[in-house]
Order: sequence, then structure tokens, then C-alpha cells
Amino acid sequence: MKIILANPRGFCAGVDRAIRIVEEAIEKYGAPVFVRNEIVHNRAVVNSLKKRGAIFVKNVGDVPNEAVIIFSAHGAAIGAYEEAKNKKLTVLDASCPLVKKVHSNIKKYSKENAKIILIGHEGHPEVEGHLGQIDEKIFLVTKPEDIEKLYFNENEKLAYITQTTLSIMEAENIISELKKKFPKIIGPKSGDLCYATTNRQKAIEQLAGKIDLLLVVGSANSSNSNRLKELGESLGIKSYLMDEPQNMELSWFENCKNLGITSGASAPEYLVQELMSKICDNFFIEEVIQMQTTEEKIKFPMPQELRE
Repeated sequence: MKIILANPRGFCAGVDRAIRIVEEAIEKYGAPVFVRNEIVHNRAVVNSLKKRGAIFVKNVGDVPNEAVIIFSAHGAAIGAYEEAKNKKLTVLDASCPLVKKVHSNIKKYSKENAKIILIGHEGHPEVEGHLGQIDEKIFLVTKPEDIEKLYFNENEKLAYITQTTLSIMEAENIISELKKKFPKIIGPKSGDLCYATTNRQKAIEQLAGKIDLLLVVGSANSSNSNRLKELGESLGIKSYLMDEPQNMELSWFENCKNLGITSGASAPEYLVQELMSKICDNFFIEEVIQMQTTEEKIKFPMPQELRE
């Protein structure tokens, strides 16, 4: 069997920054530090940080007064920051700068008195953060059928934004349908999709026709990891998502001559290497190919509080 490793894969700049914020906060302030929601959607990362002294909570109200709180990479509603201020918490913001960019667009469109349509998955922490940026209602669209239920005055200004971790095809389809129904709607040309989400999906598109099986390393609650698996399936590739190498099943490899491996933007590279070792323990590997589709050189600065 041949293995083709998709590149880029794994950590994006936003995830790398968020994890470093938790690690350096523990080093600076001492344990425990509190993290609202999972810092990133990966079980191995979260468990590792728990061992170092991070305590993960759902609500700001669960954090003792004057403690240290870190907001996850997915961003948070304005109300969460206000609650943290009222509790006199030391706030470190690990929100991905690309998510914060969407927040800025929401406020900009709101000041222009536009009705805002958010393309995203209901209940996802990033979406909850977007919905909580302004007092006015933001209309959530998850699938093209949801557009049929939207009605606005023809003179009203409309704008769309997107969750950063959608599939390219998913976002483009919904944006296209929005423009058909509301020709004057404004918004980012291709939505607000994260560069890393886009790059990892394009890498899988390059694998199409070259592999019989695709393994995606990532957690079940990771939006971008799920989109990679779904993209593989849509391209006719037998695809599986796994949290860790122990989840691998030998039955998946039946008649597999060419295996593709990638990982979501919140999955650490060591899990990919552990998966490779497990595969090599069970199969004869003729060749391992690194397939590079693009290089990622983006880095995001740390918060001012941790730059010393």
C-alpha cells in the first residue's frame, strides 16, 4: 500500500496561537486558569491542557471572581466579556483573528442598518459568538432551504457573513442562492472562510483520483474536520474521521492500495504520526508521499498580556 499525506494539514495559525495562550497563561499566572468552552475542538489537546492546569467551563458564571479566564478560539458573544469584567476576571482572548474579523463585519453592517444573514451551523460555539455581537436579530441560514423562509422589505439593505469553517462548496451554494433571491445583498466575495479550512479542503481535492481511502484525524465536534470527511465522500472516496489512532479499524483497508491521510486544523501532528505507526504495524507500506498543495506562513501575534 502507498500512503499520500496531504499538505497542508493539522494546526492552523489560530489554533496554534490559542493553545500557546493557555500554556503561557498557566506559566505566567499559575494553575488553575479557566477556559470558556474547549479552547479548540480536539479531545487530545483539551486533555493535555487539563493535565497542565486548565479548567474548562461552559459559562463565565462558573469561574471564581478575580480568576484568569481565556475565551476559546471560536470567539464569544459581547455579553460574555461584560460578565467577565463584572466578575473582575483577568481576560485573555484566544479568539482566532479571522473570527474577530467576522465580528467586525457584523458591527460594520449593523452600523449601516443592514439586516444580517449568517451562514453557519446552529449551536456551534463560533456561530453563538457571531449571533451575540449585536442586539439586533441576525438571521441564521444552515442550508439553502432556509432561504425560502426569509422575507425582507425590498428597500432593506441586506448583508451576509459566514462561519469560518464551512466547506467551500457549502458556502458557495448558499451564497449563490442568497444572491438569486436577494440580488442586492452584499458580503465578502467567498464568505469569511478561514484560509486553513480552504487549504485543507483543496488538498483533498488534489487527492481525488489518487486514493482509495481517506483517513481524517480530528474530533467529532470539529467542524472543519467533519467538512474534510464530507468532502472526501462527495468526491467518491471512502472516508473516515477518527479522534485518535486507537479508533482505526482494519476492515476499512479492504482492497486499499492507495491511502490518503489528512488532519483537521485543530488536530496535533503527533496523532498523525501515531496513526502512521499503527498502519505500518499492520500493513506493508511500499511508499509514503508528501503531497504539498500550498505553503502556509501565516502567524498571529500573542495577546499583549503574554508578550513580555
